[in-house]
Amino acid sequence: MAWGYRETTGDTDFVAAAERQGSKGDTPLSVSQAVGAAKARVGEMPTLSVTGEVTGFRGPNARSGHCYFQVKDDAAAMDVIVWRGVYQSSGVQLRDGLQIQLAGKFDVYVGSGRLSFIAKRVSVAGEGLLRQQVAELARRLEAEGLMAPERKRHIPRFCTRVAVVTSLSGSVIDDVRRTLRRRNPLVELQMVGCQVQGPGAPATIERALAVAAAARPDAILLVRGGGSFEDLMTFNDEGLARAVAACPVPVITGIGHEPDTCICDMVADRRTSTPTAAAESVAPALDEIVASIEDRRVRLGRTMAARLDREGQALEREAALAARSMRALIDADRVRVEALARHRCLTDPSSIVDDRVVALMQVEQRLVDAIPRSLAQRDQTLRQMATRLESAAQRIVRPHEAAVASLAATLDALSPLKVLGRGYAIARTAKGHVVTSAASLKAGDGVSVLLGSGSFDATVSATRPAGAGRESGDAVGTTGTTK
Repeated sequence: MAWGYRETTGDTDFVAAAERQGSKGDTPLSVSQAVGAAKARVGEMPTLSVTGEVTGFRGPNARSGHCYFQVKDDAAAMDVIVWRGVYQSSGVQLRDGLQIQLAGKFDVYVGSGRLSFIAKRVSVAGEGLLRQQVAELARRLEAEGLMAPERKRHIPRFCTRVAVVTSLSGSVIDDVRRTLRRRNPLVELQMVGCQVQGPGAPATIERALAVAAAARPDAILLVRGGGSFEDLMTFNDEGLARAVAACPVPVITGIGHEPDTCICDMVADRRTSTPTAAAESVAPALDEIVASIEDRRVRLGRTMAARLDREGQALEREAALAARSMRALIDADRVRVEALARHRCLTDPSSIVDDRVVALMQVEQRLVDAIPRSLAQRDQTLRQMATRLESAAQRIVRPHEAAVASLAATLDALSPLKVLGRGYAIARTAKGHVVTSAASLKAGDGVSVLLGSGSFDATVSATRPAGAGRESGDAVGTTGTTK
């Protein structure tokens, strides 16, 4: 049977059986009847509102999503079941130590007879609500990277100037002064007062941080004494937390006591458990400083001695290696010089000239032997080329000889000299123009007459027009000089 499941008929029977046994005191009940009677009576209880602290929280269950835990106060505790749908709709992140308010009814699980409170509504109560709000703010600032270790600034181990931001009316400032005087009186201390509790306190702390940072100390101590969770809520303010993270000077917090942790602790560059611890963290005791210096002196001496020993050994190894390398280099040079000294050009310098003379004589003989052979080869080659050229010329010229002969015969037939050989003549004026018409001449003009063989010069005595018969005695010219 599931949790909260109720069978009305069976429960009524169990109650009736229990009443009969109570009135008569005879027939014993079975376990089922006894548990059923208890379940029926518990089911008649009204819805209750319960406030308590979560403990033994288990859930949400990986398969069902239900949550199982107990709520307790100083005197009692009870089992609680929150179904998955109720838990998801509540918006509450349940965890051990959270103060919550539940609304629901008791129920008895028949299988084991166990009494549990079945919650129908879940909400955060009292201080638990504040803690939930602080946790939500912490998650938001962490997501922004304000709590990342790599963002936190380096704080000098030996601070010479320290600013303290706290209330000047409490005992905290005296504790810080005493701690610094006792551990290292050389530390210069600057006090900046502010309000550390109540309305408006975050704003006064932000102003005090700005004033302290303006003096450019090595670090700022943000401290206050212990108090309740509500008293320390000032240091869970979002604006103050962002001011601490944005401060240009490293901030060290010492707020409350060891278990107390606030948002400013998370975003600060260093978190200490108490104001005294904050002062101790920036001012190591003088005897600690002396011991540290002495320890470093000893370690430095040992390190230097070891370093010198290593360097000395390395130097000896390098010197031995250099000596071996130099000997090897000298031996190699000696072998090379001795080989050069045994060279023939140094033992017998005239051999160089003798070798050259012999080589020149050999070259001369080869040249003398090669010239006749070369000339004979050239002569034979030339004769062969001449023969081939003559044959080629005949082959090339032969077709053209016939064509030239034919053209010569044709030219001879058409030549004016051939016509002149048949008794004709060509007359030319004194300017060399051929006379083609008697009209171009007049009596007294000189002409040159070309015959088939020779020529002569003549003078025109008269001219006749075309078609007129030539009469005897009308000579065109007189005999002149023949050529």
